[in-house]
Amino acid sequence: MKVHEALAQAFVSEGTTDVFGMMGDANMHWMNGLARRGVRLFEVRHEGSGLGMADGWARTAGRPGVVTTTSGPGVAQLATSMIVASRARTPLVAFCGETAWGDQEAVQYLDQRRFAAAVECEFVHLSRPDLANEVVQRAFYLARTQSRPVMISAPIDVQQQDVEDPGPYLASTELITTSRLVPDPARIEQAAGIVAASKRVVVIAGRGARRSGAGEAILRLQEQTGALLATTLQAKNWLCDRTEYHVGISGLFGSRVAMELLQEADCVLAVGASLNHYTTEHGYLFPDARYVQIDTAPHLVMGNGRAADCYVQADARSALDELSAALSVRVEGFHTDDVRRRLTAALQPPEQYESEPGRLDPREAIHVLDAALPGEIGLVLGSGHQTDFGTMLFQRSRDVLSNYGMFGAIGQAPLLTIGAIVANGGRPAFVVEGDASFLMHLSEFETACRYDLPILVVVMNDEGLGAEYHKSKAKGLDPDLALIPTPELGAVAQALGGGGATVRDVAELRAALAEYVRAPRPTVIDVRITRNVLSVPYRRLQYGEDV
Repeated sequence: MKVHEALAQAFVSEGTTDVFGMMGDANMHWMNGLARRGVRLFEVRHEGSGLGMADGWARTAGRPGVVTTTSGPGVAQLATSMIVASRARTPLVAFCGETAWGDQEAVQYLDQRRFAAAVECEFVHLSRPDLANEVVQRAFYLARTQSRPVMISAPIDVQQQDVEDPGPYLASTELITTSRLVPDPARIEQAAGIVAASKRVVVIAGRGARRSGAGEAILRLQEQTGALLATTLQAKNWLCDRTEYHVGISGLFGSRVAMELLQEADCVLAVGASLNHYTTEHGYLFPDARYVQIDTAPHLVMGNGRAADCYVQADARSALDELSAALSVRVEGFHTDDVRRRLTAALQPPEQYESEPGRLDPREAIHVLDAALPGEIGLVLGSGHQTDFGTMLFQRSRDVLSNYGMFGAIGQAPLLTIGAIVANGGRPAFVVEGDASFLMHLSEFETACRYDLPILVVVMNDEGLGAEYHKSKAKGLDPDLALIPTPELGAVAQALGGGGATVRDVAELRAALAEYVRAPRPTVIDVRITRNVLSVPYRRLQYGEDV
């Protein structure tokens, strides 16, 4: 058989079902091989967009996503999205065609090994026909075990050569131990001693806890210790409908009440959370606390520069079960009527919204969205000033994927949403983005329309670069330089083959949302928002104010 056929079969054996990317000379034979084997190919309008979709697919499915490009410029287009996936620790395999082996005079020649190093991904090179199975197995093994992107660079001439049938393929999953990591009893005893000696415990649940299915164990331990439950941004709103003592996000995006309560903690129990500087506010939130940290990594240094007082390397669920069994006392802790009242009050909308003709207060828009869109519709949050409103104010329990802090790249969230929808079997999802972010990859809305993917893009449209507008005002610069008029994006969406509306008041927004809920399809709702409201995180960062 041809090498490209062996490569395609190896990808299928690794469980590949969906591939995002763009066809070219150096990957077209491989893509044909996948199609003949039943793999779904999603042709995109930009290679970097395809990687963003594969990123969202992988974060949702919990296994490596796959993207493909042709040689040279196709590979170079991956740069931004590849770094985003790397910073997000996304398992991902990029099948990248390469010019003929050793031909540095080729028009599309690129030193793809050096490029891969620059964009923070692993590199595996197909240098001989007999290595076809080995390079695929190694790429998927690295993606799974290191939770990072891996590039397979496959020269076009090597792909066209013949190779003997390599026989049964050994998938990378067969090389990986999947048993739960059991905690060291001595560490559990130490952790129990710290928790039992504490009066004001805070449990911080992160993405790792959610992935391990540790929800019930967290709630049980919270009840035993009278703890507040907080989450990282990546686990936003998780379990918020299961306890009255859910304080929301720990860190910059937390409410003022949350920050006040978290500073009272004398013990922080982190479960599947790295406790980076965003979560701990560089240690400001927990000035007097001792730390117990549960994670599968061998060790982690927290965002405040400290190591935990007790570090338990273990699966979250196993460690929490052991810790609960070791704790014999129940304490009131934070579980008081006063704390419950303060947490309830923090969730109430303001008494009055900002009024501007033809523009909504972004806070009101978020409250309308949260109420109108059922909890089974997942949410993806982008980056930029407008995203802060949703990051803080969405309260309904739903699947949430956030791209905040992943290289600070705008424009990625709609791509992640498309990938997430594919991974979820076509289940509807919505993304909240800014106008500049959405327009950066506008062409991929047509991709969603072409494949009839029920994405709802809510564009919080202030007609400008919102972050730069507000930062300019704070720094005494000319904010008008950050303003960029936009067309009616609802009409643009319709022209691309989807649904769309431009809304300027609450009634129009509710009507547009009702239309999407009634019959989900690719839709853009262009929500014109006022620039007169500054988000809470920006008040804190730019003016030292808290509200």
